Amino acid sequence: MSKKHILYQGAEAEICLSEYMGFKVVKKRRLKKTYRLRYIDSYLISSRTKEEAKLMIDARRSGVSVPVIYDVDLRDGVITMEYIDGKRVKDILNSLSEKERKTLCREIGVNIARLHNNDIIHGDITTSNMILMDDRVHFIDFGLGEKNHEIEAKGVDLHVLMEAIESTHSKYSDCFEYVLEGYKKELEGDADLVVKKIKEIVKRGRYR
Repeated sequence: MSKKHILYQGAEAEICLSEYMGFKVVKKRRLKKTYRLRYIDSYLISSRTKEEAKLMIDARRSGVSVPVIYDVDLRDGVITMEYIDGKRVKDILNSLSEKERKTLCREIGVNIARLHNNDIIHGDITTSNMILMDDRVHFIDFGLGEKNHEIEAKGVDLHVLMEAIESTHSKYSDCFEYVLEGYKKELEGDADLVVKKIKEIVKRGRYR
């Protein structure tokens, strides 16, 4: 097995830099949970790995840039994928010019709409899970994703990004409005219904 360099260690998965057939790759390995019965743990790891890989493939077919998948190991819960050698949107958004931010955020909105047009819910849309490379936004980490056609799910997906922008890029909170501009332009359904749902979610949060 080739040497690996851990990029991120979370509660659910380990992300590491490695090599595969001469390519620089990222390996995402789902972690075993000792508190679960072994057969249940194995089933969950396998099914969630399969679902994540399928969502990534569907996202690419939808016209959204995601890492190319080279290998999927369902038994060990490992997805071997392309290493996107770019910059996280989280790290660069605040330093861009107003024009650049507007262009980037609109592109983000367009891509989210492409996902939603195909009922793909990312589940964790934050600027940490977007990488800019060759002037294209690449979406990563579909580990919390699902297929869901409901307006509620799409509203929640966008609400996560809205909160991420407000907390991490508070000086440029208008960025979310630019995201919605791109989203409305590309969404095949009624974008106003999704925007209305976002507002409902915000109100629910306020009155808990």
